[in-house]
Amino acid sequence: MTIRQRIEQQVFRLNGLSLNEFDLSQPPGDPGLFGPDHIIWRIHGDFPAMLCGGISALMLQMLHPAALAGVWDHSNFREDMLGRLRRTSQFIAVTTFGNTHDAHLLLDRVKRIHLRVSGVDNTGKAYAASDPHLLTWVHVAETSRFLAAHLRYKNPQLSVADQNRYYAEAALIAEALGAQQVPKSVPAVEAYLQAMRPALVFDDRTREVLQLLVNAPAPSRLAKPGMRVMLTAGRALLPDWAQQLMGQPVGPLTQWRVDKEMAVMAALLRWSIQRGAWARAMQRMGRDARYR
Repeated sequence: MTIRQRIEQQVFRLNGLSLNEFDLSQPPGDPGLFGPDHIIWRIHGDFPAMLCGGISALMLQMLHPAALAGVWDHSNFREDMLGRLRRTSQFIAVTTFGNTHDAHLLLDRVKRIHLRVSGVDNTGKAYAASDPHLLTWVHVAETSRFLAAHLRYKNPQLSVADQNRYYAEAALIAEALGAQQVPKSVPAVEAYLQAMRPALVFDDRTREVLQLLVNAPAPSRLAKPGMRVMLTAGRALLPDWAQQLMGQPVGPLTQWRVDKEMAVMAALLRWSIQRGAWARAMQRMGRDARYR
């Protein structure tokens, strides 16, 4: 096995492709919910940015007591944090890049799971994972961090028009799950995040989950340094006000260092990953997967 293949194998242990449940390369010609000419394929197709963006999204999502309660009460994240990351990665990969049947299958599966997730959060308020407003929060926290990571680590020159296109396209997935009043532009997302700030907290429960995320075991000894960089990059991608709320602001020196480390690691990962979700979907569509 070559060095490139070994790195790719390590990467696949972190994402949903390791579950081997869906074949993104079949059937030929099926564009799925989007297709290769949509901006969401370009943004979700870059693994390094998506990984640190996904970590950042989890950190932001957990600041909402109801979102955290659903994970706290109905998940085995304490024993299997990486498993949760893989399942989230699988959902994103299949709804973005999968064929039409598989995308709808996974959307329906997640909707059924949401119907079983309800309770009372630690502030005493009832919550339900199927609540349209909670679904909107989870979605916006996620997509805003994916885009932030893409702008920092993949394409800082992405136009505002393309950023707006991304939010509009990604909203289709959130709405399919039941989200309502989903913001679909850069100004609308920023306004939404600002409006949500009074509802967000960083308490003992949030701190415990954050520590579990930070201390999650790497899939191998070789992957451990990379996980450390990704975790720091994810924290640095949070809005400044979220970093302050968590009491962990990222200073200029740390930001400079993690940007340098991410540049090296991202280049290595892009070189090594030959059969990622984007490449498999491009194969299905009969497109050249060598260029983005």
